Formats: sequence, C-alpha cells, structure tokens
Amino acid sequence: MGHCSVEDVMTTPVVRVAPDTGFQEIVALLAEYDITAVAVTDLQDRLVGVVSEADLLRKQASQEDPSAMRPAPRPSRDGPDRAQGATARELMSSPAVCTGPRASVVAAARLMDSHRVKRLPVVADDGRLVGMVSRSDLLRVFLRGDEAIHREVVEDVLNQVSGVSPAAVGVEVDQGRVVLSGTVARADLVPIIVRLCLAVDGVVSVTEHLSRRPVPVPTLPEADGASHAS
Repeated sequence: MGHCSVEDVMTTPVVRVAPDTGFQEIVALLAEYDITAVAVTDLQDRLVGVVSEADLLRKQASQEDPSAMRPAPRPSRDGPDRAQGATARELMSSPAVCTGPRASVVAAARLMDSHRVKRLPVVADDGRLVGMVSRSDLLRVFLRGDEAIHREVVEDVLNQVSGVSPAAVGVEVDQGRVVLSGTVARADLVPIIVRLCLAVDGVVSVTEHLSRRPVPVPTLPEADGASHAS
C-alpha cells in the first residue's frame, strides 16, 4: 500500500520561459494557457525560478493611483524591488519551492500548505524541469472510485494486519467515506486499522463500529472423584 506519486498526477508538458522573457509575453502566456504561473528555465532546461500572477500583480499594485485613498507601497529595503521588474529574471520568485516526481501526493500537499503556494514545479534529480503539480492535480486522488478504495482497504489493509480476519470485518465505501463494522481479535487493532484506512488514496473519512471478538472460555473437566460420589 502506498500513496500516488507526484508523477502520477502532474501536468506535462510545462509552459516555461527564458529568464529574459518580457513582462507582457508572460502575461500573454498565462492568458493563452489559462494558468497562474510559468516556470523559468535556463538553456539546460534547469529550473531557476517561477513567475506567478502574484509576482506580476506587484507591478500593478506599485503604480500610482490618484483616486486611491492610500499611496503606492514603498519598495522593499531587503532586496531588489521585483515590482519594478520587466523580465522573468527580475520578476521571478527564486529559488522556487519544488518537488520531485517520486514524492507522494501527501508530501507535495504538505509542502504546498507550509509554503502557501498554489503549485510546485517538479524537478528531476539532475535539476531538469519535468512537470508542474497544482492543487487541483493533487485533489484528483479524491476522484478515485469507491470500488477501488474498497478493494484496497480489504486487500492491502485488512489482509495485512495480523489478528484481523477480512471475513469478520464489513467494509462499506460511499463517496470516499469508509464505514467498518464487525469484530477484531484485539481492541488495540482498531486504531491501527483506522489509521491505515485513512492512508488509502481517495479516503475522505473512516467511521468504525468494530468490537473485540469474544474469546471462548474453556470448559473445565470434572474432577475424577465427582463421578464416584454417592
């Protein structure tokens, strides 16, 4: 059992530009391909940065507006003022937050969340750009069919946990919501099963109605003298 990898859901080919690509050309590419960012690569197709809508909007936000109540923001003193940039090299965010093709979709989602970005360039071991993964790409795992989820829960979870009999556990899946019922050998197996089910791609939630299987109490043999009692 394992999560889908980034290469299973990433978008290829990637719209990319050279570092000297101009502002207007970048805006035109975003509109033409209906995307929110372009990768910036060098002559060896290695990733050097990303230009997003947010990077481009800095220029518009920095312009004077006589009708506005507030003045334009002042240039940053911490580095070059990207709002004044005219080429990809001057506008891009660099180094870009990126991931590898073999990373799991869970790892990619956590990376996006921690860095508050909407997409991640996918880079091979040699630094070449091989894809782009977006939030919508990662969410595609939740389009997985209930039948496939059911099969993985039974075959890769229940069949692999020692002390669990798949025949004694019922599994129902409806729109990614898993419901478990039946019995298990030990109560401490329940949280393990739930955690493994939640790790199955496409699972939205897990509800369990599992109980511990009662252990038969052996019948004690009668004492030898009991049958001879008068």
